[in-house]
Amino acid sequence: MIGSSVAGGSVTGGGAGVNLLAPRSHNAALVLDLLRTAGPAGISRLELAERTGLTPQAVSKITARLRADGLLTEAGRRASTGGKPRTVLRLVPEAGHAVGLHLDRDELTAVLCDLTGAVVGERRAPLDLGGGADAVVEGAATEVAALLRGVDSVLGVGVAVPGPLDHVRGVLHRVTGFPEWDGFPLRDALAGRLALPVVVDKDTNAAALGLAAGGGPGAAAGNGSFAYLHLGTGLGAGLVIGGTVHRGARTGAGEFGHQVIQLDGPLCGCGDRGCVEVLCLGAVARGAVAEAARVLGVGAANLAGLLDIDLVLLGGRTIAAHQETFVRGVGAVLDERARREGAETAVPVRVAPGGARGVAEGAAQLLLGPLFGRGDG
Repeated sequence: MIGSSVAGGSVTGGGAGVNLLAPRSHNAALVLDLLRTAGPAGISRLELAERTGLTPQAVSKITARLRADGLLTEAGRRASTGGKPRTVLRLVPEAGHAVGLHLDRDELTAVLCDLTGAVVGERRAPLDLGGGADAVVEGAATEVAALLRGVDSVLGVGVAVPGPLDHVRGVLHRVTGFPEWDGFPLRDALAGRLALPVVVDKDTNAAALGLAAGGGPGAAAGNGSFAYLHLGTGLGAGLVIGGTVHRGARTGAGEFGHQVIQLDGPLCGCGDRGCVEVLCLGAVARGAVAEAARVLGVGAANLAGLLDIDLVLLGGRTIAAHQETFVRGVGAVLDERARREGAETAVPVRVAPGGARGVAEGAAQLLLGPLFGRGDG
């Protein structure tokens, strides 16, 4: 495991043991994922062999290595249909942890998740994204350090921030309303401050990843496609297509809030006019929430027409404050579209689970996903 300690507000890796981020074979990741899915009840080596298609001998070697690494343990015995009872194995959730950090425009949310993705610690703090990069990085590092006190098995930190950005390099572009962030290497700055691996992605992508991996309605879509629409201090989308988060060639997919739907509309913070974001937020500010829901529905219908998605999930602080109004309003527009096209059913609309910390939990999956063979983490 990765050892870490908190000293003077910084987190430093150290100590001997297995590196959870070291490359693992595809087969080992498959076994780990099945152990995670099995939960506390566990799973036998024979069942692992049957579900992975591996030989029993290969499974025995893999599980022996994982047990030596402290990632799994025995969970008792289970009666067999013939022969001696089977030994059942289970994942050790506390063998590793990941931090999920959501840097919103005015608030920071940090969660500590174990290997199952369960939240075992949480911190919140006010944040001024326009207060300068140095102040934001220092504040984020302080909250992460506080969250990690007493934790000695940390994979790293997944960071979710408003886009646009470069997911691969962890560099921010011109965040709407905060042009001073353009070109800032957030990943390297935080990694240097924390001495931990850091992965950066858009907040909507992180939320979509968490929904796809977390067993909720997004995961229920299986290998289908869904859109997560996040309306808070801004508006964006996370897209899952074929069971995988779709980021695009330059992490540009999902800039949903800046599609123009009114050519002579009000000026948006992005510099264009009549964007879905400025129309939605403007209606909310006037108290016209039903109007905002219809506007969001028009954007969602455009998205459904382009991508033929299976499901629309809504999240963010503004949605949370008016759930029924938004589900009803967005759903009505999608229903109208389905009737015009003669479709048997409209694309369903639901509120995303996870609440206020859903984005931060998804950010933790940026670290957890690869460990379990989920490459879009």
